[in-house]
Amino acid sequence: MEIMRPQKKTSTDDVAVVSTIPLYRTPPVLEVRLEDFELFAIDRLRVLKGISDELYRGKKPDEIEEPVKNLLKTHMGHPQASETINKDIISHFVIRLVYCRSEELRKWFLSMETTLFRYRYKLASFDDQKAILAEFDLPYKAVSNAELESMKEKLTQVARSLGQPLTSADTVFYKVPFEEVPELVAGRRVYIHKGHAYVAMNQVVSLVVTQFRSNLSKDLILANRKWTSMISEKEKNRLTPIVESLSTSYLGPDYSEAKKFAEISLKDIDQVANSSFPLCMRHLFEKLREDHHLKYGGRMQLGLFLKGVGLTLDDALVFWKSEFSKKVGAERFDKEYAYSIRHSYGKEGKRVDYTPYSCQKVISSTPGVGDHHGCPYRHFSEDNLRAALSKMGVSSRAMTDVMDKVQNKHYQIACTLTFEAIHGSSCDAGINHPNQYFSESQKILQSKNNSSV
Repeated sequence: MEIMRPQKKTSTDDVAVVSTIPLYRTPPVLEVRLEDFELFAIDRLRVLKGISDELYRGKKPDEIEEPVKNLLKTHMGHPQASETINKDIISHFVIRLVYCRSEELRKWFLSMETTLFRYRYKLASFDDQKAILAEFDLPYKAVSNAELESMKEKLTQVARSLGQPLTSADTVFYKVPFEEVPELVAGRRVYIHKGHAYVAMNQVVSLVVTQFRSNLSKDLILANRKWTSMISEKEKNRLTPIVESLSTSYLGPDYSEAKKFAEISLKDIDQVANSSFPLCMRHLFEKLREDHHLKYGGRMQLGLFLKGVGLTLDDALVFWKSEFSKKVGAERFDKEYAYSIRHSYGKEGKRVDYTPYSCQKVISSTPGVGDHHGCPYRHFSEDNLRAALSKMGVSSRAMTDVMDKVQNKHYQIACTLTFEAIHGSSCDAGINHPNQYFSESQKILQSKNNSSV
């Protein structure tokens, strides 16, 4: 399996130099097994979502080098070393297809891929960095030795003011129109002469990353057009189901079966709901108790969550019947609702053992009028969300941080902050699944109970 990649000559010599860092300018020309199509994509998603988690915790791109290194080592390797680059390129184009389909998906993918590229570029060899400049064909001229020598004193002064004395690698400078490096100019980190900024090689990263982001942004728009006009319908029985599912794939632990700290019975379900249910499930639970009914979306979201935290099928039938019968009667419940509960436990129909919904699936749902499922951080009004958080015991100080994340559409981080505020304990892994919230809550509460005995 070989990927044909265009080669461009550097501006400094006649030797064709190609960067080892893919720029993803054209799709690979090769055959990909359907199994690899999905598996490679999932591995890349693990990397991108790992980067996303680090950034959402407030870390800057320059502060996540070690986590990114570990993510790439864990997920992007290949049993055959020669195929690692192919896996990299294939997985990028698969996820590009997955995330080109809406503005929100494109924005997230663009941000994560750009961060990954920044990391790789900064760690690349000097020759690789020059090769990338050549491949992008950026209109920047390398300063000649004679010109460099004439202004070496000025360049040295700038470098020393930054605490970065000139080194051999820094003897390569590029002349760039000063308006293209506003962040360097504003920070007084570059020497300007006759309208040009003299940018050291170790500062070129911002220019290169901007070009990478610009190219990828345009390519995502083109990919979306091709997807909607051709690929989606043509591949509706083969690739389309995979592509549509990947954007909401949950990549964490399996909560289809109850784990330790995740066992509840009917007698204590109300107390546990009050102490350990995440807001999305707590809201559904309260609405069920209040209205004695939930529409299908709410029944599935809450029902599978309860299954995952250890409610047995027999107890589930008793629980749902006790509520629904108050509104529709026991006979109608047995005829119209009991089957779907047994089905969700894998006891009817094709006997598929359905898994509890992840945060991504909950967030991506679209509740309609009269529905109560979905993610409160995304779907509630600000007033309703504040009231719900206050009822859970979130302080006004913590609520300010939560609402800030909500306004920036970082819904899972908002849920994580809620968890930390209520439990007085940090959750470094972040909340990625309602059942994870429950499990972590139970661990903390049981630990507190044990220490007080």
